[in-house]
Amino acid sequence: MKWTKQDLQQYVQAKEYIDTIILPLIPFHFLTDSSLEKDAFQREVLSVFIRELEKEITGRVMLCPDYNYLKSADKKTEVVRINSWVENIRSQPFDHFFFITADSGWKKFDQAMQGTLIWNPHIVTESMQAREKQSVVHSQVQQVGELIRSYWQDDK
Repeated sequence: MKWTKQDLQQYVQAKEYIDTIILPLIPFHFLTDSSLEKDAFQREVLSVFIRELEKEITGRVMLCPDYNYLKSADKKTEVVRINSWVENIRSQPFDHFFFITADSGWKKFDQAMQGTLIWNPHIVTESMQAREKQSVVHSQVQQVGELIRSYWQDDK
């Protein structure tokens, strides 16, 4: 389920089945012109990946709005903010929290986060053909989908 009016209406009706939150962590900055296009492309790829992941594991998953942060921000401070999001979300019956990012800088802070960090390095490049991009994203979606399902199996 996505953060849309229609999906949220469905969520309210079926919340006992929706136990997983996916929160995309998206960096941005305007400091250097040279990285603007690269950063925008990475965001686009991550957005496609997350939409496809939501489709792959639909039925138990709520996709939160993106968590945007400045690339230069202090990650310790951002962890505090993210954890406050999680505390707010816990008012609903969610058991699993997954943070998905292409920013490897989060790896040093994953133990402090109240959920599971999934670092998804972008293998897709701008020079790839559309079919090749689609194939790579599909493969990554399947792998991360299996990872998330393994957390659900641990619940049994």
